[in-house]
Amino acid sequence: MTHSIFIDGAEGTTGLNILDRLEGRPELDLIRLANDKRKDPKARREALNDASVAILCLPDDASRTAVSMIDNKTTRVIDASTAHRISKEWTYGFPEMTSEQADKISGAARVTNPGCYPTGAIALVRPIVETGIVPVDFPVTINAVSGYSGGGKSLIARMENPDAKNSIDSAWFGYGLGLAHKHTPEIQKYSALKHPPVFSPSVARFRQGMIVQVPLQLWSLPALQSTADITKIMQAWYQGCSFVSVVDKAETTDRIAFLDAEELNDTNELRIFVFSNEETKQVILAAQLDNLGKGASGQAVQCLNLMLGLEEKAGLD
Repeated sequence: MTHSIFIDGAEGTTGLNILDRLEGRPELDLIRLANDKRKDPKARREALNDASVAILCLPDDASRTAVSMIDNKTTRVIDASTAHRISKEWTYGFPEMTSEQADKISGAARVTNPGCYPTGAIALVRPIVETGIVPVDFPVTINAVSGYSGGGKSLIARMENPDAKNSIDSAWFGYGLGLAHKHTPEIQKYSALKHPPVFSPSVARFRQGMIVQVPLQLWSLPALQSTADITKIMQAWYQGCSFVSVVDKAETTDRIAFLDAEELNDTNELRIFVFSNEETKQVILAAQLDNLGKGASGQAVQCLNLMLGLEEKAGLD
């Protein structure tokens, strides 16, 4: 049995990466529009309604419009934009978030693909909140750095082309300092936090890759007896997961001096590190991932596989 797939916005950074992971798979029939039809409403409507699954790689408003163009009950949707991230009518597409999430995605008609920063942040925070180690009203802080591809074509051009309008020659820059980043509501909701976390994102001069960090003062968390407890909680939470793993103590020790944001590029992996100092009772939780892989395109393909009842790792090895 073949499944028809239409990527609306296949020319963008996320769309191109999804397409690369889907091409050559005999169980999938890719619906393609000619260049002169890509923005034609009639052609898009037909493609959207012919697809078993439509994958939307569009700006928020365009994604909402695309969903409104689907007038049948059979086309299922994966939306990579932020348009539906906290909607009750959509299923959140982070399969490892809880033990039930993959099954929810499998049966969903509408799946909202997570953002790259939220994937790392939620992977770190949800287990320690859900198990009661961190109270729901805890003042969580999240620091993160991403490759510049996370900003799409416009930021890529500004970073790579010195002649581009508003070109950027900095090695690193922070942003979102108004503390109203569009990913914050998503992180808060799916981390099960009562209050918005302080989220401090940044971009560095590498194309793809990501590190997300959550610092913790363990003296403020009476439910913890030792820093080792967090590692045990994380390992139990992600036991048996195909793409999310918790790094053991020996390797974590080896990475204290250097944790590479680009190490997992071109994979759908997410690795969790628990860096700790037993004397000072301090911990830094760190998530390492590819912002274009598990943070975007890879995760969308993983969700697609689940929705179609296919091998979860198909196209992701």
